[in-house]
This record gives sequence, structure tokens and C-alpha cells, in this order.
Amino acid sequence: MPVEALTYAALGARLKISPKAARSLAKRLHLPCTISDDGKALVSVDPAEIHHTPRPPSLRHAHDAAPLVEKIASLEVEVTRLEAQAAGHRADFVHERERADRLLVELLQANAETMAAREAMARLEGSLRTGVRANGAADGQSLGARRLGHLAADLVAGDRKASR
Repeated sequence: MPVEALTYAALGARLKISPKAARSLAKRLHLPCTISDDGKALVSVDPAEIHHTPRPPSLRHAHDAAPLVEKIASLEVEVTRLEAQAAGHRADFVHERERADRLLVELLQANAETMAAREAMARLEGSLRTGVRANGAADGQSLGARRLGHLAADLVAGDRKASR
């Protein structure tokens, strides 16, 4: 037979297959293809050389679907169970995150109090050092005592402020 230029639909009709299957067959056999004036693909083919037997359509039986339906139902139950479990884990996460935030605030406050105490201690040590001369003699007892009294009062006020 001579070579004919057929559309996929016409090739499918000749071979008793769908146009999609005809297109797939043409690609698989590497048949030359051109575009017609109306935009349709034309396949150059000798129908006598193509030995194609269409497959019978697959028959799905209702009894084949039953195990799949059961499997889908069991998976949906499992998904629901896992979502509930995930919600519980999320609640635990949120609780622990809030707890960690509270502990961080307490840690920052303790750090600030420690730094304030160190500064007060340094001021007290500085006042004690300035009250003593290089030769060891005391430099005016009233001035040193006053400084020490003010620093102690500042320390007490800072402690009361931090404990609030």
C-alpha cells in the first residue's frame, strides 16, 4: 500500500484505537510527522506495515476495589489519630516555650542583680581604699565613715528595688 498522511484521529480509527494511543504509537515507531494548513498533525504511514493489535480495555471488578476502600478507610483513621497526637505535641511545645521564656526573664533579672551587686561591691572597696593613705594612716574618720554609710544606703536601696 502507498504511504498516507493521516491525522492521529484517522490513524486511530483505522487501527481501532484512541487518537491518544495513535499519537503514542506514532512516537514510539518514530513515524515522520508534519503540520497541515489547518494546524493538525499529519503522520506519514503505510497502514499495511503497522502490525498493531489493540489491547482489550482493562476490566475492573467491584471485588478488586473492596480491599482498596478498606485500606483508604484505615489510613484515614490513622491520619485522624496522628493529627490528634500532633495537636497534643504542639500544646506541649507551646507550654515548654512559655516556660523557657519565663526562665529567661528570671535569668536576665538575676544577671542584672548580680551586676548591680558587683558594682556596689567595687564602690565599697574603692571607698575603703581611698580612706587609707599610702603610709597606712587613716584619712579623716568622719569622711570615710560618711562615704561608707552612703554606699551602704545605696546598696540597701538597690536591693529593695531589685526585690520588687
